[in-house]
Amino acid sequence: MKLNWSQDNYIKAYKFAAHAHQGQLYPGTEISYIMHLSFVSMEILGALSVEECNGDLALQCAILHDTIEDTDITFEQLKSEFGLPVASGVRALTKNASLPKHYSMQDSLQRIKEQPREIWMVKLADRITNLQAPPPHWQQGKIIRYREEAIEIYEALKDSSDFLAARLASKIKNYIKSINEFNNS
Repeated sequence: MKLNWSQDNYIKAYKFAAHAHQGQLYPGTEISYIMHLSFVSMEILGALSVEECNGDLALQCAILHDTIEDTDITFEQLKSEFGLPVASGVRALTKNASLPKHYSMQDSLQRIKEQPREIWMVKLADRITNLQAPPPHWQQGKIIRYREEAIEIYEALKDSSDFLAARLASKIKNYIKSINEFNNS
C-alpha cells in the first residue's frame, strides 16, 4: 500500500503538540501527556496500514486532538499552522465546556459526524487508548459510565473504520474485567 501521509507533516504536528502540552502529565500518572497523543496516533497508523483514507488529516488530528481543549492553543492558531480541515477536525473533537456534562458526549459526536471519516477515526482511536485500567480513584459508577460512553462512541462512529471499530469493541469487552476487579477489591 502506498504511504498516504507525510512524515514531515507528522513531525510538524508532533513537535507542535509536544510544545503545547509541555509539562502536562497523563491524568493519574507521572507520564508525559505526549505519550497519550503518541498512542492515539499509533492506533491511526494501524488503521492506515489496512484502510485507505487521508492519512495526513487523520494523523495530524490524532496528535493535535487535545490542543484546543487542554492548552492555550486556539482554533485560529491551528488553522494558520495546519489549515482549515485539521483545525476544524480538532475543534469537532473538543468538548464544549459550556454544556452540562450529560449533553457533552452527544454534542461532541454530532459535531464529529459532520466531519470527514478521518475525524471519526480519531475519536475511536482516542477512546481505544483511554480504555486502559481505570485510575484507582475512580468509583464503580464512573467506570461503568465510561464504558457506556465507549459503547455510545462505538455505535455512532463504527462505520468509519472496520479496524478501529474492532479494536474498540475488544477494549469495551475487556473493560468489563476492570469493573469486575473493582467489585472484587
